[in-house]
Amino acid sequence: MSDGKARFRPAARGAEFTLGNRIARAVFQLAWLGLARFTPPFLHSWRRLVLRTFGAKIGAGTRVYASVRIWLPGNLAIGSGCIIGPRVRLYNQGRITIGDDCVVSQDASLCASTHSPHDPAFALQLSPITIADQCWIAAEAFVGPGVSMGEGAVLGARGALFEDAEPVTIYRGNPAAPIGPRKLERR
Repeated sequence: MSDGKARFRPAARGAEFTLGNRIARAVFQLAWLGLARFTPPFLHSWRRLVLRTFGAKIGAGTRVYASVRIWLPGNLAIGSGCIIGPRVRLYNQGRITIGDDCVVSQDASLCASTHSPHDPAFALQLSPITIADQCWIAAEAFVGPGVSMGEGAVLGARGALFEDAEPVTIYRGNPAAPIGPRKLERR
């Protein structure tokens, strides 16, 4: 373009990650495929071991299903007593931290990165996600880059959360909006 505007050339941008990072991800993906992907559902302790071996911090009793997709275990911390359900996608180019006693239900996605819409090459921006204790991210929900969920917050099925969630509050919709407080029943 000769009119002085920046050129839109996203393919011209080089690799955003080091060779070491790309090799680590490839080795992990192969290891997960061979050691965890086809394991029976009850082998949660084995899958925790595989993830810890590749740098993830995983608390005691956490259940990670075999079909979960994790971009880089070294950018992942999950507390104790959590459930990371079937087919969950943890796209953790940036760090994802999940507290204790959380549930991330089937087919949910957490994405800890984005791209600058102002950069002609869409430069990558890492935006960590923090999920506090006792949160629930329901089926097929999406948690966007840089979001924090306060303790006890809930994101309803197929909700898309792009702003921080207040503690002990239920959210739903796209974009997710609060619908009221979470009233915990005593057992």
